[in-house]
This record gives sequence, C-alpha cells and structure tokens, in this order.
Amino acid sequence: MKKLLFSLLIMIGVQASFAQTLEKMQWFNEPEQWEIKDKSLSMFVTPQSDYWRISHYGFTVDDAPFYYATYGGEFEVKVKVTGDYKARFDQAGLMLRIDHENYIKAGIEFVDGKFNLSTVVTHKTSDWSVITLDKPVPYIWIKAVRRLDAVEIFYSFDDKTYTMMRNAWLQDNIPMKVGFMAACPDGGGFNVKFENFKVKHLPDMRRLEWLKKNAE
Repeated sequence: MKKLLFSLLIMIGVQASFAQTLEKMQWFNEPEQWEIKDKSLSMFVTPQSDYWRISHYGFTVDDAPFYYATYGGEFEVKVKVTGDYKARFDQAGLMLRIDHENYIKAGIEFVDGKFNLSTVVTHKTSDWSVITLDKPVPYIWIKAVRRLDAVEIFYSFDDKTYTMMRNAWLQDNIPMKVGFMAACPDGGGFNVKFENFKVKHLPDMRRLEWLKKNAE
C-alpha cells in the first residue's frame, strides 16, 4: 500500500511539474498574428499599444499584448526574449500583473536607437527605470523572483550569470498574472519571440519560518 501511495504521489508530482504549458495560458489583448511552435511563442506586436498610467505623460494605456497564467504565492519566473525592435519605445519582456493599477513589466526597450534594460513599476501611477546597453544584443533573459512583498528583477546574456536591475514592492499574498508582454507605442509593430518560459514555485518564507519554530 505504501509503495502504491508513493507511486501515485510521484505521478501527481510529475503531472504537476508539466501541467503548465504555453497552450494553456491566456491572452489579454490578443494580437492579430501569433504562433506557438517548439515550446516558444512568436507574435507580431500590435502597433500603437502600451502599458502606462498617468505620470509624466498624462495618459493611461492598457492595450498591449500580454500572454499569461495566474500564480499565487512566491515564485521565480524567467524567459528568453528575441525581438526585431525598430521604432522608439518598442519593448518586450516579462510582466507580473495584479490588476490595471498594479503591475511590473521588465525587459528590453528600444529608445533613441539604443537597447535599454527597462523596468516599469505601476501602483496607480507608473515609474520607469532604464539601464542603457553599450551595444545591441541578439537576445536577453529576464528573470523575476517574488518573495514576500518584493519582486527582484534580473537580466542575463547567457542564462548563467544574472545581474539585478530592480527591486520593487508588489503586494504579497494575492494571486497575480505572470507571463510575457510586448508593446509598440510609436511604431507599426515588430516581431518578437519568447522561449524557455519557466515558472518555479518557491516555498512560502513565512510558512518555512513557522515550521522551523514549531518543528516536532
């Protein structure tokens, strides 16, 4: 009986680890052209689309493509992004979104002919931080780690060495939509590809502390 139960638990664990696939995710602002092939998502980004709220520019937009699944608790998520950026503010990367007033988007953004590591944090109003790269890059990995009420954003050129680009507050203990987004505020659209998307569950830190203090 114990062996049977153990085998069932292993099967459940295997199914759970592979349950989340690209095909099972959902669109918010589905673009006209997109395709899932070889475990990657390619799309032509909707022209004149973006995510931004109020500050500096005086407008609010919430109409760019976002492909996501919903996760609760703490996790690590990463994706490889390759884009044919052309126009000012062409951008692509990860998004973590609670609702239209609370989200983080982070990735590559094309500004004034240069590639920038870009993060927008929105809590009713948006802010924007950038790190300008010395030269264009063919692709980039973006990783986000949600722990308690903070999200750490990292970038990598090789999926081995990751460098932090932002640490931002985001409400904890609430489900959020996690996935990848792309936007084209100024241009006529561009092609982008997302590969190696992975969400890794992280055990809740508060619960781990409780278990440690209340160990039998």
